[in-house]
Formats: sequence, C-alpha cells, structure tokens
Amino acid sequence: MKKNKIFYIIYDNAKTLLGALIIAILIRSLLFQPFYIPSSSMEPTLLVGDRIFVSKYIYGYSKHSFPFSPNITNKRFFSKSPKRGDLVVFKTPADNRTDYIKRLIGMPGDKIQFVNGSILINDKKILREKIKDKKNIRCGNFLLETNTFIETLPNGVEHTVVYKKKGSLQNTQIFQVPKDHYFLLGDNRDCSKDSRYLDSVGYVKNLNLVGKAELIFFSNDTNISGLLKIWNISKSFRIERLFKGL
Repeated sequence: MKKNKIFYIIYDNAKTLLGALIIAILIRSLLFQPFYIPSSSMEPTLLVGDRIFVSKYIYGYSKHSFPFSPNITNKRFFSKSPKRGDLVVFKTPADNRTDYIKRLIGMPGDKIQFVNGSILINDKKILREKIKDKKNIRCGNFLLETNTFIETLPNGVEHTVVYKKKGSLQNTQIFQVPKDHYFLLGDNRDCSKDSRYLDSVGYVKNLNLVGKAELIFFSNDTNISGLLKIWNISKSFRIERLFKGL
C-alpha cells in the first residue's frame, strides 16, 4: 500500500512537470520567445546584454519556430509578410541553426546598393539625416568613433544607424533580392555580418524567419559585471531600457 502511494505521488509530480513543460514549449514555439543579444551588430538599437521578447506568430510558423528546428516540413503555415524596417530574428542560411537579429531593408525583387555611403533601394536613395549625437559604439572588444544618422525607409519607417567616421563602408555591388528572400542589415553598419556577406549570411529565405523583436524586458551591461555579480547590479542594470518597445 505504501509503495502504491509513493508511486502515485511520483506519477502526479511527473504529470505536472510534463504538463508545465509542454505549455512552456508551446508558448515558446507559438507565441513569444526570449532572446539574449550577445553582439554589438545592432547598436545603438540593441545593446550587448539586452534580453528581448520576440513574437513567433507574426510571420506564421515553420520548422524554425520549434526548438532544434526539427526537419518536419519545408513549408511556412499562416504565413504573413514582414515589413520593411522590422527587427527580424532568423536562422542563418549557412547552417539553419544560428539565430541572428537584423533590420529588414530589402524585400523580394528589390535592388540594394551602397553608393558613397548611402543606401539605394531600386535606384532611389533613402533619406538619411545626420544628427549631432556623438557615440562611441562597440565592435567586439573595440570602440568605434561613429557618425549617427536617422534613416527613413520607403514605407516611412525611421531608425537610427551608425557608421564609422573613418574607413566606413562606402560602395558595394548591386544586390538583387531573390523571390521569397529578404535583405537584412545591422544598424551598426561597419560591425555587422549580414546580407552583404553572401557566403556566410546572404539573402534570407522566408522559411528561415523566426519572429519579430517586440520588447526589451531586461538589460545588463556585461562589461561592468556579470548578471550573477549581485554587488555590481546597480551599476550594470540599465533601468532606462526596462520594458522598452522596439
């Protein structure tokens, strides 16, 4: 009798844990997923140490919506097109495993080119206004002196970008975005591996889209301290970024 009671206790606990795990996987796969920002490629929009929520349902669902990207289908269900200017999390085409986050600049069929530092979309230069905001932006272990601009995309979306004061990217080839693919760039234009690098990232398939970044829910400056160093939390915690919309 005692053994049966122990068995039922274990069974009930296991059932509760399994149910909680299934609910957590469903929420993570179908609704929202947290991500950590480990690099400076999206500064000043996203900083190293930001933790963000990404909506998984906004572009529909593919195998990349689920943990470990199970090879169950090569179709996207309830598919919705992203918008130019969205902050998109995607699986890199190189390995279909690694998560990147970049800003969507080019839609399927677009021609994208950098000319004298400005972006041309379908031969039309996008509006770029320099602002008086001196920023030293991270690039790995280095700090870059940058110029800051407000760019306005053809659909009216505005965002902040930075370019190196010296040695900035000026001119590129013409990038012709294929059907069902997108062209994405980092806001830290001279410290971002993105669609300009055709061999490692390149054009991103619609299938590879994971979701849209919506909210910063926590931010900790890891250069000041690690999250676990509680005695430094007051210095490293970026309270002004708490629950900041994107």
